Amino acid sequence: MARKCYISFKTEDTSYKNYIQTQMHIDMIDKSLNQPINSFDEDYIMRVIRGEYLSDSTVTIHLIGKYGAENRGQQEQRFIKRELQASLYHGPGNTQNGILGIVLPEMTTTIYGNQYVCNSCGLAHNYVGINDSTVIREFSYNYYVPKQNKCSWAEDDRYCVLTSWENFQANPTLYIENAFAKRESEIANYTKVRP
Repeated sequence: MARKCYISFKTEDTSYKNYIQTQMHIDMIDKSLNQPINSFDEDYIMRVIRGEYLSDSTVTIHLIGKYGAENRGQQEQRFIKRELQASLYHGPGNTQNGILGIVLPEMTTTIYGNQYVCNSCGLAHNYVGINDSTVIREFSYNYYVPKQNKCSWAEDDRYCVLTSWENFQANPTLYIENAFAKRESEIANYTKVRP
């Protein structure tokens, strides 16, 4: 079944957004913003994005490139932050979207690291660098949902779904469906819109 997807991205990553829309032939209903909104009023721009694009979507595809980190500054990240906040909001006229983070090739080695032995449990874990240096806080908080006191997070412990660009290209429907399913999962009760 085709899902209604909104693509959240930094301008520097437009080529990846365009590739998804024109080259991948994904069975999805694209609810993305393709033309800039003719205004300098940020509140107006976000009202239009929420009302005409996000409120009717069910999955937000968040492209994770090298320009979208929290520590690059609030002003620079204001639109993607507000897009993810609107995607996570569940209230009148808006249902919570599933969030699918796609790690773009230039960020692969920064986010996906080697295994390490945990000091707490003594087991090997895979390093996944989702933090203020790699993504915005709306994504990192809801990827590593702090509802439990654990040294690692299983798939059921995370609201956001994460995959590499290569894996997404190989099976985009799988990852979109995984993000869509999170909307009805137990972990959805622990998300935070503005962490």
